[in-house]
Amino acid sequence: MKKEKPRVAIQGIRASFHEEAAFKYFGENIQTIECNSFKQTFDALENNQADYVVMAIENSIAGSILPNYSLLLNYNFPVIGEIYLPIQLHLMALPGVAFEQVKYVTSHPIAIRQCVDFFDEYPHLKIVESSDTAACAKRISEEKLTDTVAIANTLAAKLYGLDIIERRIESNKKNFTRFLILTTHEKAAKPASANKASLCFQVSNQVGALAKVLNIFANQGVNMSKIQSMPVLGKRNEYNFYVDVEWEENKHYDTAVKQILKYTHNFNILGEYKRHEDESNLEKQLNIAPAKPERKYISIKKLAK
Repeated sequence: MKKEKPRVAIQGIRASFHEEAAFKYFGENIQTIECNSFKQTFDALENNQADYVVMAIENSIAGSILPNYSLLLNYNFPVIGEIYLPIQLHLMALPGVAFEQVKYVTSHPIAIRQCVDFFDEYPHLKIVESSDTAACAKRISEEKLTDTVAIANTLAAKLYGLDIIERRIESNKKNFTRFLILTTHEKAAKPASANKASLCFQVSNQVGALAKVLNIFANQGVNMSKIQSMPVLGKRNEYNFYVDVEWEENKHYDTAVKQILKYTHNFNILGEYKRHEDESNLEKQLNIAPAKPERKYISIKKLAK
């Protein structure tokens, strides 16, 4: 019997960073469900139009994507995994287009902000913001724009037939986005190798209330890798605390959860899963030098400022 491709809902279109993250987690043999918003990805999962959701939750430069935390709590779909994706931004154009012809650069505003050093070198370029990096590449391809370049990833260049005229134009080369993988409760199961969890809870508005909870994690040897607070809608001085924790022995995590239930309310386990292993650390352990990206430089005289 032929195995059906998993249907994976993403915000954006094919060849976006969300699809790249989905490929990294599931492999490329998937059916990508394109959605206009993060909420639509959850609706697709709820209505059985998708089997999984891949959703960005934080970026090492831009920080947390706060509205997505509310989606986690409101829909209550379990987190079953995570992926950290290095964000590499390239300048791409139609084949044969010379950089001297270019007047406009289009991309997502966050991607544009991550390339400010590059644009300081070419002040004559006009910036046009858009809702999606891959959509910019698609528009250039479909409308045959010879005066416009897009900032996107290599997937977009390949899918939409564009040439990369300058690689890695992002200002910070250590730029990562963390993506969460979600599914329905029917499909979710805590893996035996789970060593990370995403939790949400509230504490009373009293001196040391949150400290008591955090000390329990510390006393049990459970590492808190992230904490994010969000106001409870319509309630003054009340907050949801979203916490990611990691552990080496499952019994320490179980004990910590049992103990913190005494000091919290509205406690939710958003997901228990295997944490993403850092490839750079793996390279160091194996004494493998990370591959250096091949550079391709633009040949043009910079205009005087």
